[in-house]
Formats: sequence, structure tokens, C-alpha cells
Amino acid sequence: MTIDSKLLEILVCPLTRTVLQYDRERQELVSKAAGLAYPIRDGVAVMLASQARPLSGPERI
Repeated sequence: MTIDSKLLEILVCPLTRTVLQYDRERQELVSKAAGLAYPIRDGVAVMLASQARPLSGPERI
């Protein structure tokens, strides 16, 4: 499953208001600024910090 490129242009991290990167393999939207990866479940981005996965050290670079 892929995310619509237009949607990616609109979505921003709810904490930092910065751009998100799409990780197709993990089905996540990554905010390097916040150090979080928001899951995509059944094609829907879950943009809640409480549901996000913290990025490990190497992922933050």
C-alpha cells in the first residue's frame, strides 16, 4: 500500500508541524524532528503521539 503524494504534501507532524517522510516498508510516517514514527493502519495515518513509535538513535539521522 502506498500513500497519496498529495496527502503527504498536506500532512505534518502534529507536535512539530514539520514535514513527514513516508516509510513504505514499515508503513509509517516519520517525523525526524519529533523523533517519532506514526503508524499507518488499514490505509489511515494515525497521527497521535501516544500511538507513535519512538525512533531509535540511527533512525533519527
